[in-house]
Amino acid sequence: MSTTPAARQHTTAAAPKSGGGRRLWFDLHSWIGLKLSIFMAFVCLTGTLATVSQEIDWLVFSEARVAPTTQHASWGDMTVAVQRAYPQWTLESLSAPHASRFAARAVMRLPDGARRFVWVDPYSGRVTGDTTWFNAQRILRNTHRHLMLPLKIGVPLVSALAVPLLLTLISSLYIYKRWWRGFLTWPRADRPRRLWGDVHRLAGVWSLWFIAVIALTGGWYLVESLGGGAGPAAEIALPSAEVATAPADADAIDHAVADVARQWPELQVRGLHDVSPRSLLLDGEAQAWLVRDRANAVGYDLQDRRMTGQRDGRDMDIHQRISEMADPLHFGTFGGWPVRWLWFVSGVLLTTLSVTGVYLYGLRVSDALRSAARRQGNT
Repeated sequence: MSTTPAARQHTTAAAPKSGGGRRLWFDLHSWIGLKLSIFMAFVCLTGTLATVSQEIDWLVFSEARVAPTTQHASWGDMTVAVQRAYPQWTLESLSAPHASRFAARAVMRLPDGARRFVWVDPYSGRVTGDTTWFNAQRILRNTHRHLMLPLKIGVPLVSALAVPLLLTLISSLYIYKRWWRGFLTWPRADRPRRLWGDVHRLAGVWSLWFIAVIALTGGWYLVESLGGGAGPAAEIALPSAEVATAPADADAIDHAVADVARQWPELQVRGLHDVSPRSLLLDGEAQAWLVRDRANAVGYDLQDRRMTGQRDGRDMDIHQRISEMADPLHFGTFGGWPVRWLWFVSGVLLTTLSVTGVYLYGLRVSDALRSAARRQGNT
């Protein structure tokens, strides 16, 4: 009986029946999938949800939701509004809205040392309320990053998954002959093992680039956790901080933002930090590509009305740039919502690979046991 080209293509991904290199790669691929599938699926799932965690918080907390208007509140107005609404709390940072229907978010420290988020409407400048620090974003990020364990234990444990993930990527290229032909091959549904095998391979070929990105950035996190980090970014000198007994001067903050825009027009301010009556630190996006906002920062003296220091991501050495690139690449936080949702969909595919891989192994073992039982019954 003849087979179609598509059927012949699918058979190339079956388990090798003879010894040799492909069989060794297949055994390694299966062993990693069997031993680490549940752990890998959990880490992949929490990481996938972490890419849209701010959207989850937007759904959960009404305080984070606003209606866009043509009016926009200034950084100074939002800062003063937050400080006046919670005069006993200390403002640690104020971040720009995540998207047009999101409120700006302030991190506030309470007198007992705990933290809470305070939300302010970026259009009206009105404080919409405060929410718990331990929200979906923190829960998912902490779970994904270190499993809620101490950092010295959890971070290396999770990031070590980069090694088996990279091995599964390499082994899959050996197992699946002519894998580049599988991008548009639809799964066959005639029996469960074939269906889920085809789903596994289809998800795999579409996830190859994403697996490489996650494995490489995860490997970098492992290097950092073992002492190979690039170290802190260059410090920016600020005037001696004063204890805030009254809200900051909104006009002084707005002047600082405008002055920085004149001197560094490429900097799009995304956050204010270390706000005091005397000074503040501004950071955001500038010419350097694929870096965190903190890589581009300016210190400003609010009283003398002058910049006290500048940090430009383009001036970092290779080690520091790798460190700054890891998070944007790992979580897809560059390029806006299209990239973020692409990372989410790719994360779903990666989670699917972990789940279907162990399911296929179980089906394979079940088929082998039934075949052995039939042979024994025929003797």
